[in-house]
Amino acid sequence: MSGREGGGPGSVLALACTGSFVVVMDATIVSVALPDIRTGLGFGPSGLAWVVNAYTLAFAGFLLLGGRLADVFGQRRMFAVGMGVFTVARLAAGLAATDGQLLAARAVQGLGGALLMPVTLSLVTTAFPEPAGRARALGTWSAVGAVGASSGPVLGGLLTEWAGWRWVFFVTVPVGAAAVAAAVRVLPPRVLPARAPSARAPERGGRTRPRLDVTGAVTATAGLVAVVHGVMRAPDTGWAGAPFLGSVGGGALLLVLFAVHQGRWAREPLVPLGLFRLRAVSGGNAVMFLLGLGFFASPVLLSLYLQDVHGYAPLDAGLAYLPVGAAMFAGATAASRVSLRLGPRRAAVAACLLGAAGYGAMAALAGTDASYAVSVMLPGAVFGLGTAAAFTPITVSATSGVPAHQNGLAAGVLNTVRQTSGAVGLAALSTLSAAVTTAADGDASSDASSTGGTSMATASRAALAEGYAAAFGASACLLGVAALVAWVAMPRERGPEAATERPFPRLTVARRERRLVPGSRDSPRGSSRGGRRGGA
Repeated sequence: MSGREGGGPGSVLALACTGSFVVVMDATIVSVALPDIRTGLGFGPSGLAWVVNAYTLAFAGFLLLGGRLADVFGQRRMFAVGMGVFTVARLAAGLAATDGQLLAARAVQGLGGALLMPVTLSLVTTAFPEPAGRARALGTWSAVGAVGASSGPVLGGLLTEWAGWRWVFFVTVPVGAAAVAAAVRVLPPRVLPARAPSARAPERGGRTRPRLDVTGAVTATAGLVAVVHGVMRAPDTGWAGAPFLGSVGGGALLLVLFAVHQGRWAREPLVPLGLFRLRAVSGGNAVMFLLGLGFFASPVLLSLYLQDVHGYAPLDAGLAYLPVGAAMFAGATAASRVSLRLGPRRAAVAACLLGAAGYGAMAALAGTDASYAVSVMLPGAVFGLGTAAAFTPITVSATSGVPAHQNGLAAGVLNTVRQTSGAVGLAALSTLSAAVTTAADGDASSDASSTGGTSMATASRAALAEGYAAAFGASACLLGVAALVAWVAMPRERGPEAATERPFPRLTVARRERRLVPGSRDSPRGSSRGGRRGGA
């Protein structure tokens, strides 16, 4: 370690796990409190999803930039800044008096999470250089994240029931403040991981540092927000209306501009496009996107289904999620062994199909009179087991065949795809659920008025059940398509060396201009822009 010595590896690991825990838990702890937040701050049906999406979109959009900032300013500084921003934003969210204040605080919190999360993984790999120790430390780091994800609904239910929804934000404020203070004492001022030769901007004292692609990060985030905003407003504005087409079309243009910026203009792009020439990387990210579309809305939809249709209190809804969380932990624990036995491709296909079966069963069994054990616990355990088991083989594929100095980049791209797909999936599935509910409620109300046999309250609950069933059915279809794409797009395993069956594409001297192309072995810069690429 450079600079003054910090704490031992155990202290560094504890800090890294603390950062991972609070960031991952945030994605699920809020879900149980959403109905109370809706009542307390007057959110509309479509606006409520932005309590989750405002955080998720900012997190996804700035995740790659957060990793680059850690390289520039050092791990200690960025851990303290990321955790500090995250903690202050959670305090502001808990104190919010209007829906706009809450959404603004959630967006800032997402930025803090994006600054924090890449540093936690970098700390683990730096503090544990030996392969065996690093594997154990990464296992601990991953397990703590899984515990955070599965404990969020339970803790959120307890806090919402006993102390009010604001405490789902307040609960980690003391933890964050303590972590910032500990980081200043434990972490060294600067620990830079080994990197490939690249162009650097000079620092004071003759040192160099990587360039920051702030333009790329802002462009990507703005494009994602515009697309999801258009999808969420579609029930009110119409799918063919100018607001929907303008928002989605503008967002798509911004994302295209981001891709052009990465390929041609950025001196050190956040995402070198040559990375996707690897079939394992492109296929793994495609499967992850489909999996995220179907899975990451589940805690929110399941919590709303239990509370809106079956009248569960927030605490009961949180406790009802425990079997799903336990199945997720079991699936994540067994995933590495299954991947080694079957290979990443077949393991991903099997896991996605299992998840699709669980969602399909939940869609078929959802209803106002359905029992919890049959309609939620058993199907939830099946889709929890399958979806959690799918992440490991997909991650193995999406990061395989990449040179060591770009492992972090490949992992950052995959995390961005996960977060983005989760935001888009929540928006799309919430919209689908609301549309089906509106249609079913209208039909039931007309039937009730003509026969006099069905009350509006009963019709409304039945319509809600139909809406959530449609969303779960869509999740089943998405995971089924994910299994198909995994079978077609992910590399076939031919033996122990299959994970690295194709070398990473190397960009060489341009044929016509006979000049060095950025990203080639002899180029002083590691980006992948400009010029005509030669063969590997």
